[in-house]
Amino acid sequence: MNALADNEWILAMQEELNQFKRNDVCYLVPRPKDSYVIGTKWIFQNKTDEKGQIMLNKARLVAQGYTQSEGLDFDETFAPVAKLEAVHLLLSIACHLKFKLHQMDVKSAFLNGVL
Repeated sequence: MNALADNEWILAMQEELNQFKRNDVCYLVPRPKDSYVIGTKWIFQNKTDEKGQIMLNKARLVAQGYTQSEGLDFDETFAPVAKLEAVHLLLSIACHLKFKLHQMDVKSAFLNGVL
């Protein structure tokens, strides 16, 4: 796949960059001398409906964090996600109490999280 030759993928990449700008999570800084800079790469995924038809092209710009060394490039990591046990407990209680549940998706959820 050559995403740079496809207008749909170019629009998806632009939307990802626009999300960074809207959420004020990315800005250019001068490169410190003698510092290692982590690379990035694009991840492309087709979002499909229940019939398998493509509904959306999703492009994500991700850091190549696997090139980092603990203690040198970072001291700790954190991802604001729910533990599976907590989700199971919530669903069990909701089922027992016959609550009506709704599902939703938060666009750019990790960009909205506070660390």
